[in-house]
Amino acid sequence: MECPHLSSSVCIAPDSAKFPNGSPSSWCCSVCRSNKSPWVCLTCSSVHCGSYRCDDFVVNDTKLGLVQKVREHLQNLENSAFTADRHRKRKLLENSSLNSKLLKVNGSTAAICATGLRNLGNTCFMNAILQSLSNIEQFCCYFKELPAVELRNGKTAGRRTYHTRSQGDNNVSLVEEFRKTLCALWQGSQTAFSPESLFYVVWKIMPNFRGYQQQDAHEFMRYLLDHLHLELQGGFNGVSRSAILQENSTLSASNKCCINGASTVVTAIFGGILQNEVNCLICGTESRKFDPFLDLSLDIPSQFRNKRSKNQENGPVCSLRDCLRSFTDLEELDETELYMCHRCKKKQKSTKKFWIQKLPKVLCLHLKRFHWTAYLRNKVDTYVEFPLRGLDMKCYLLEPENSGPEHCLYDLAAVVVHHGSGVGSGHYTAYAAHEGHWFHFNDSTVTLTDEDTVVKAKAYILFYVERQARAGSDKL
Repeated sequence: MECPHLSSSVCIAPDSAKFPNGSPSSWCCSVCRSNKSPWVCLTCSSVHCGSYRCDDFVVNDTKLGLVQKVREHLQNLENSAFTADRHRKRKLLENSSLNSKLLKVNGSTAAICATGLRNLGNTCFMNAILQSLSNIEQFCCYFKELPAVELRNGKTAGRRTYHTRSQGDNNVSLVEEFRKTLCALWQGSQTAFSPESLFYVVWKIMPNFRGYQQQDAHEFMRYLLDHLHLELQGGFNGVSRSAILQENSTLSASNKCCINGASTVVTAIFGGILQNEVNCLICGTESRKFDPFLDLSLDIPSQFRNKRSKNQENGPVCSLRDCLRSFTDLEELDETELYMCHRCKKKQKSTKKFWIQKLPKVLCLHLKRFHWTAYLRNKVDTYVEFPLRGLDMKCYLLEPENSGPEHCLYDLAAVVVHHGSGVGSGHYTAYAAHEGHWFHFNDSTVTLTDEDTVVKAKAYILFYVERQARAGSDKL
């Protein structure tokens, strides 16, 4: 909703020094009556918002687009600065054999071609997920090979522009912006890339992520994959989803798992199937249900909650196997989760057990580090030991005899780490393997690291890739 005085006035956020219309808690949007993220005009005191419940969020620009023009000018200056910075860094790399961004490959020295992602204001949660997905080769290559969608013509063709909320463009494509972001990474043409166009689309189609508050990386990943899946189902750029899938011969029909409709590359790569068994403890009736999944959320067992580091002496170290066992072990449901038994015709005590009926090509494991108490959401800071290679999932399968051993082994591709004490604060970074080397992605900074550093990380999200049949036989 655009303020009528916006062209000659300014709007302030609730964290500003002056509050002309009462305290921030008393402000509410004149459109949706929400008091979340209100903005007030200093001339007429009109209040509008950035709330996900109101699509008419405030426009922080003038009607003549003066802020946009300033941003374009700053972008040109920034691009010039980056060009000069690249030349300077290239010179330093040529003159320094000890630079941490040099790799020894077959006896020769090569510069790292990794590209960081600039933080646009508490967007480290998005950057960590994007860097992780960019290092899942089959998933990333699929998007990079899609045909480009030309969204701009004339004078703006081929130019990167800042999006403002005043543009009001409803014709946006998450798949296209995701594709362009992945293409910008690992090209080595720049030290950092600004994903502002992708973030603009995220604001448009994922209202929960509007604003600049810290967000949960796992929640963002699920929203991102779900919306990519939905857009691919509908087709884009005049090419149907099924036609695009058929072009990728590696995604065979046997590897597709349908979630919310037809299969896409999202479900073909990340999709698995769980079998949920519930048994009535009174009559013994068994109920079975198959549930598709894109990731598994694992509890950290309570007996390990105080173990904050690998070298801490009080008790054994929690392992990923402990978390998987806790997820799949037989569990008796408590009084608040009574099962409606169709044979007994009433709610009864019961047991529940999960089996994995089908493993995905990429196994995404989310460790549930955040939980609600009576007043706030706390973080479980327990260190969880995880393998870099040979995660064996065979013992968690419903019918392990029907799966070859090579299809049950997984190797680590990426790790997302949360640093800090709470979900609404702290910082996200990611570790990922690329062409046999491990890298640490910290927003715009990318550094070479080693396996010993990776395994010491307190993982939040782990991405494991199915090992090919020709690989070795290391096991967890």
